Amino acid sequence: MREWLVATADSLDEFRHHHAEPVEDRWARDARFMRVLYDAGWIRYGWPVEYGGLGGPSVLRNVLYDELESAGYRVPEFVIQIELQGEAFMKFAPAFAEARLPAALRGDEMWAQGFSEPEAGSDLASLRCKAVLEGDEWVITGQKTWTSYGVSAQWMGVLTRTGSAESRHRGITMILVDLRSPGIEVRPLRLANGTDECADVFFDHVRVPVNNVIGEVNRGWDVAMYLLQFERANYGWLRQAHLARRLRELVSEIDDPDRATATVLGDCWLANLALRLRSGETVRRLFAGERIGPEASIDKILIAQAEQPLNDAFRDLLPGHFLFDPDEKFEVWRSEWYYSRAASIYGGAGEVQRGIIADRLLKLPEEA
Repeated sequence: MREWLVATADSLDEFRHHHAEPVEDRWARDARFMRVLYDAGWIRYGWPVEYGGLGGPSVLRNVLYDELESAGYRVPEFVIQIELQGEAFMKFAPAFAEARLPAALRGDEMWAQGFSEPEAGSDLASLRCKAVLEGDEWVITGQKTWTSYGVSAQWMGVLTRTGSAESRHRGITMILVDLRSPGIEVRPLRLANGTDECADVFFDHVRVPVNNVIGEVNRGWDVAMYLLQFERANYGWLRQAHLARRLRELVSEIDDPDRATATVLGDCWLANLALRLRSGETVRRLFAGERIGPEASIDKILIAQAEQPLNDAFRDLLPGHFLFDPDEKFEVWRSEWYYSRAASIYGGAGEVQRGIIADRLLKLPEEA
């Protein structure tokens, strides 16, 4: 892999540079990079042959992401949703995975997941987006919010309420929805960094074939919990690889660090090392077939504890560049700083994760 990156460096130059640009332009470049990696075979290693891969142990995917970031390339964002949903699709919807995973690996289409709602974020079991069976179709009505990649995705795994409101997690079904279907409205959500990476998605009596269910009816909670293991583990691995590169780039901007500066940078390195060691062990367990339970909340907390201090270090150590420098590389840093504010919220708020750790892992007594 390293030899190939060196040999093809000139032709890959456009993928090494980061830009302050609309997300659609970034994703278009990511799609081209995916196709290059697919044609060379690298992005296919670690995925089963029957789903468009080249086989080999799944951890080869993590090796790829590490090597790309180490060589100065941002891992294409297509990979995030493939990693989050791909394993769940292969387990619970193999026909869909067989049909669509190769297209996702080529960068031909992007996926999204429809979990959060305006009143159902960390308390996912309270979701209200409803699916009613009419003949051989599901009719979906409701809303999803903070949908990452919603503005460009073609497919979404949507958690829907198919049981009564009181059924909580026992009345949830995950359904695959083609976002080009009639009755769907996607409204971009402008984030603090100026990008439209997330969206509100509205479903107005959207008709979906009955066989688009992922897993079993009213058993969508099982699918979601299976999927969230990979959100904690593989997303954590992707973030640590990216943050390690960004830390090296930050160090290169500081000419003569004093002891206080070295302490800040050292703390960032240690926080990212903790994330790397933890997510690496979680990935190893997942790919060995183990089920990751509430301990996955530790991985989620470590992501925020690595990401936010690193971006704060850029702000604090290079305040002039952070506030005023128009150079594009500092525009990218500012954008990532803004985005890092959400690291302790997205995917499960930090307070909720700490509560899970206290209750289910440490078995601490409830507050009086």
